Amino acid sequence: MTLILIAVICTTALMAYADNFTVVGPGGGGAMYHATISPHDRNEVLVACDMTGAYISHDGGHSWRMFNLRGAVRFFTFDPIQLHTIYAGTQGLWRSTDDGESWKLVWPRPSTIRSVLMSSDHADETIVADPNPMGEIVALAIDPADSQTLVAGAVNKSISTVFLSKDAGSTWDRIRDLPDAPQKIWIDSRSNKSDRDVYIAGKRGVTVRYHGQWQDRPAPKDVTFTDSSAGFSATQGIVLYATSDVGIFLSKDGGVSWTLSSLPGSGAKVRAIATSLNHSESAYVSYSHLRFHGRTWMGVARTRNGGRSWMLVWKEDKTASPNIHDAWISKQIGVEWGENPLELGVAEQDPDVCYGTDFGRTMITTDGGATWNGAYSTKLASGDWVSTGLDVTTNYGYLLDPFDASRRFIPTTDIGLFRSEDKGHSWTRSVDGVPKKWSNTTYWVTFDPAVRGRMWGVMSGTHDLPRPKMWRNRSVTEYRGGVCSSVDGGRTWRPSNTGMAETAPTHILLDPSSPVGRRTLWVAAMGRGVYKSSDDGVTWVLKNQGIVQNEPLAWRLARAGDGTLYVAIARRSEDGSIGTSGDGTLYKSIDGAESWTPVKLPAEVNGPNGLTIDPHDANRLYLAAWARATGVHGTGGGIFLSEDGGRRWRNVLDRDQHVYDVTIDPRDASTLYAAGFESSAWRSNDRGEHWTRIPGFNFKWGHRVIPDPEDQKMIYISTFGGGVWHGASSGDKRRPDITTPELEPGR
Repeated sequence: MTLILIAVICTTALMAYADNFTVVGPGGGGAMYHATISPHDRNEVLVACDMTGAYISHDGGHSWRMFNLRGAVRFFTFDPIQLHTIYAGTQGLWRSTDDGESWKLVWPRPSTIRSVLMSSDHADETIVADPNPMGEIVALAIDPADSQTLVAGAVNKSISTVFLSKDAGSTWDRIRDLPDAPQKIWIDSRSNKSDRDVYIAGKRGVTVRYHGQWQDRPAPKDVTFTDSSAGFSATQGIVLYATSDVGIFLSKDGGVSWTLSSLPGSGAKVRAIATSLNHSESAYVSYSHLRFHGRTWMGVARTRNGGRSWMLVWKEDKTASPNIHDAWISKQIGVEWGENPLELGVAEQDPDVCYGTDFGRTMITTDGGATWNGAYSTKLASGDWVSTGLDVTTNYGYLLDPFDASRRFIPTTDIGLFRSEDKGHSWTRSVDGVPKKWSNTTYWVTFDPAVRGRMWGVMSGTHDLPRPKMWRNRSVTEYRGGVCSSVDGGRTWRPSNTGMAETAPTHILLDPSSPVGRRTLWVAAMGRGVYKSSDDGVTWVLKNQGIVQNEPLAWRLARAGDGTLYVAIARRSEDGSIGTSGDGTLYKSIDGAESWTPVKLPAEVNGPNGLTIDPHDANRLYLAAWARATGVHGTGGGIFLSEDGGRRWRNVLDRDQHVYDVTIDPRDASTLYAAGFESSAWRSNDRGEHWTRIPGFNFKWGHRVIPDPEDQKMIYISTFGGGVWHGASSGDKRRPDITTPELEPGR
């Protein structure tokens, strides 16, 4: 059944954008790549991120729309003839013929797909097709005079190969092997239409088809190219640019020979390079560690004469340059946070248009580098920031101040806590007073239900928990972070963690029945266990009696109406095993965390990720479980329901094996929501017995659904790298969607 569904859905035009959802937040915040400008319209541009989302702008970067193609995009290619046709490469090759509104899978052919593996911790997707002689397409070029002719570089079992298609990717012919994985491909439009010259760049040099003959032209001895670009012009001919650990290299003979090209000053480390395809005399290079005039700089340099000389058009140290007009990142985190661009993209029809993407931003120049502007966020008259749609933030919730409906918070990774004072329309970073080494990530905040402005937050220098990548190569005892408290609604904070060892606290819970001024709070601390405070969070005591794990990865807490407390201990193992010391565990306490007893998990489950308790029935538990890395989609994940306090469980959702959390609508305990890492969010209207997929949400990595307290028909969905989504929780509009078609409702 799954194979049939994949084939049917992939052969129709599929909508791949947020239907009835908008992105809420400050914008930016994560690594961006592959800025690619349309050769037909310099205002149309694509950007990808490392968190699976892709983004398109039709107005020169002033606004962006996210679309999702099952995973991170590795390259974009515009058709040079057909105005609205775009290709994108992920695990598969996708094509849109309507400016990115809808997408079809080109390769592998849908009829050959046997499964889509999602067995890693991140549920990363691998398309399994048979036959698939090409493997994975990693670079693509289209003949400048023939949209049907595609040249692709592919990697299959570590073997790199050139393939040619004469029918727009339906069939492919193997041409020759390559010395290493291709990075980029260019076709010289000036060459004979029936005998094209082709240039394929890799780390070790350039493979060239020139006048019908193939030749491998190596990089200089002991040099590895880290990035490359090519331009073709009537005056300069072909110019190849490449970066390396040694510096910038140029070739004006198609890669036969290479010469060094130096920036002003000394010590520069160059990273990305890009030229205008039709103006090869003009190029931009990203640099750092450049010593010049007694200071050390980073930024972008430009040449207008084919690399003979370079001008530093973006030059910053620890202070902002007057020609760099960034949005909130430089102002609120610092000039050096985003670093110099990871990648550059130049318009082939206009060498003065260049996009630079870095660890948090997309920056644009339209005047050849004289000025650069942040494209990810817009400043309002209030001084706060609103996203342009280019959001790459990881967030853990969307929380409202119980005393002020206009005040909202988004706890995020890498950029700390954000606060809004206008119902989420605009945002400002809210970490004043948080120790700098803790300010990277805020995992949660909680509010005193009786004291206006009183709140607590758990902050850490360690991000992305509970993903195992965070402890693979680092001891949990090295984590830094703690509890901070605020008395002014999150505007300012102060550390409040006496008795708590430095740690990565990931959740904080307040007992609303405890006395005002001496509130009881609990904190889940990864690698430490559970801490308790009985004095308003001033002092803390470790409460691990009964918890048997060494350095327990305490992740999430939950409290029932009868006072029973639960803690989920995250799983350490990644190998799909069960019944080992790496298992995750669920514990409960009936004495306020003074002692703990284990709760038996459902069979095959060892990855508890969240627990939610019916507010009217302390024995009705909803468990969000993370799959073990076995089988096609993993095993032992989904949503499990217990009606007897965890003694017995039954699975109520198994179509999604990587469920992050379950939430209950506070207005109606029969309405539940869930999200996870399989491109889906879910809703149940009957206390978890049956689940339907929420239409319109298709971001690969979802975190948590939060009902909109002002509109029962609306929800917020926090994500792992796609911002906070806001939209309808249900609806009749069922656009087919390419993300995980086998998870469509009723399948």
